Amino acid sequence: MFFLVYLSSAVTWFSSKELNDLLNTCRQRNLEAHITGMLLYKDGNFMQVLEGEESAVRKLLARINADLRHRGLVVIDSGHTAQREFAQWGMGFVDLQGDTHALPPEYGEFLGTSLTDSSFSQNPEHCHKLLRMFRHID
Repeated sequence: MFFLVYLSSAVTWFSSKELNDLLNTCRQRNLEAHITGMLLYKDGNFMQVLEGEESAVRKLLARINADLRHRGLVVIDSGHTAQREFAQWGMGFVDLQGDTHALPPEYGEFLGTSLTDSSFSQNPEHCHKLLRMFRHID
């Protein structure tokens, strides 16, 4: 199983409706391509992990990179793993700019940190730790 983690910034901040529209489209496409993952959004920035066959994930990444709603896409980590970490999610999603009381207590470590902070770009395990916090959301 191939995985890839990237960070990007939105050209303009997404409204709740725009995020929901994006998610609906992504979930359908990911289902068709057998891709799973998790998307985090905070302050106009995205962090996403994608899992699936390497060719499918790389094809999706190319489409995301060409999407004019994104800029500054940076791949933080990629490689092969024995199994999917987000198998239950065609695309799990958490909006981190909402009510932080509803987030796991461990999230406090990341509360004041932008998704584009160098602590993520220079330490892939930091990204994985944040993404894993949300594996079991409802």
